[in-house]
Amino acid sequence: MKKPRLAAIEYIRGISMLGVVGIHIGAAYLGQHTTPDAIANPHIVALLEIFTRFSVPIFFFISAFGLFYNLDLSQPFVYKDFLKRRYKAVVVPYVVWSLFYIVHYCILWQDPGPLNPITILYDLFFGLANYQLYFMVLLIWFYLMMPMWVWAVKRLDNVKLVWLLVAQIAINYLLCFIWNPYTIENPILNRFAIYHLNYWVIHYVFIFLLGGYLAVHMNGFMEFMAKYRSGIVVFFWLTVAAHLGYYYYLLSVRGYTPLEGVATAHQLAPTGIIYTLGASLFFFTIFTLWQLPDFLRPVLALLGKHSYFMYLAHPLALTYFGFLFDGLGLRLTVSMTVLFYCLAVGATLLLAMLMRRLGEVIPVINKATIGVYPKK
Repeated sequence: MKKPRLAAIEYIRGISMLGVVGIHIGAAYLGQHTTPDAIANPHIVALLEIFTRFSVPIFFFISAFGLFYNLDLSQPFVYKDFLKRRYKAVVVPYVVWSLFYIVHYCILWQDPGPLNPITILYDLFFGLANYQLYFMVLLIWFYLMMPMWVWAVKRLDNVKLVWLLVAQIAINYLLCFIWNPYTIENPILNRFAIYHLNYWVIHYVFIFLLGGYLAVHMNGFMEFMAKYRSGIVVFFWLTVAAHLGYYYYLLSVRGYTPLEGVATAHQLAPTGIIYTLGASLFFFTIFTLWQLPDFLRPVLALLGKHSYFMYLAHPLALTYFGFLFDGLGLRLTVSMTVLFYCLAVGATLLLAMLMRRLGEVIPVINKATIGVYPKK
């Protein structure tokens, strides 16, 4: 029997996509405020770069949730069929968008160098064709290892999840704050080490398995959310305060610049991992149990429906709105950054809607860009 559709998954996709756009616009803002005569406003940086840090890891949470929610663990796992579906949904769009960005930037910057076949393979393996595509590489690696995740979810319980969380914090701290991949002298191993964040799934195993575990135990999860909804809300805001507090501590006590603070208080820092946990529980709870305003649900549904395309395409909006702002002599002040964000989201959403509609007439467009196939 097919399980009921969960609107929360779609809504979280939309919220997360908005956060990812914020992170990348925050990077553009910081890029214009790195000199003594252009000091970054730490609070707009906190909003765009720190508050949004749940956005990438929560994608792994809802991806695993969606996979395991529709998976019957009492039946044999058919790996071949699973890979075939994921190939259409993720691998094809990833390759298409990667090749598009490679060609696009070659034309834009009049540099044919990246069209070298070896360079293309290198960029595809590490997700380097554009800055948001590394997530797709990580997701593909998670899919390739799916039999192991099925085995693990079957054996998980609450105690093991706690130990897994502790291990995740320790591993990420070691790999992100202690280990220095640049010390590896072998040029080939050096590349594999430097780009470990682009393909080492170990950084996100806890949040992925948590999503799978909660999906398998959906009834118990619903009871947990209903019983502890107030505690979940409090826990979420405490994690927000802790993660923001860590960022402001780095700036006010340690003397970090906003750029250095962002590079340290990221989603793989201990506070970032706990914040992701808090955000995952919080958003799932409010989108499942709360009575949302009537106007909000269609907005969240629209963003969720087009979040995949927007995630893949939003760098185009950032690039060309950046050109527009530069041409008009507009710097990214706080107010201009807010305007830049609204323009980028609005334009990308409009493009996603137009392309989706066009893809219904010419199916290959939706197949290639978002892995959506016509219903039989």
